[in-house]
Amino acid sequence: MKNIQCKLFGHDFIVTRKVTYHVKEYTCKTCKKQLTINGNGHLIELSPKFKEINDVLERVHYKRKMMKSGEKKYTKRGFQIPA
Repeated sequence: MKNIQCKLFGHDFIVTRKVTYHVKEYTCKTCKKQLTINGNGHLIELSPKFKEINDVLERVHYKRKMMKSGEKKYTKRGFQIPA
């Protein structure tokens, strides 16, 4: 039933994760289909390969952001990032 609704009316995507300022992950509210943005700026299905790429990209972006601020911050997992 959920797939029929998406086929008739289109997907209703919400942002589930902000990887960087430009790269985000989206999930459909009804059918739970996941998408992300590739290097060209197009929406593509979120595969394990792109999930791993987004994880690394988020980590690099977060470290760079914290180094620019000059503050000692902790990551989501509780490890301190050296400045």
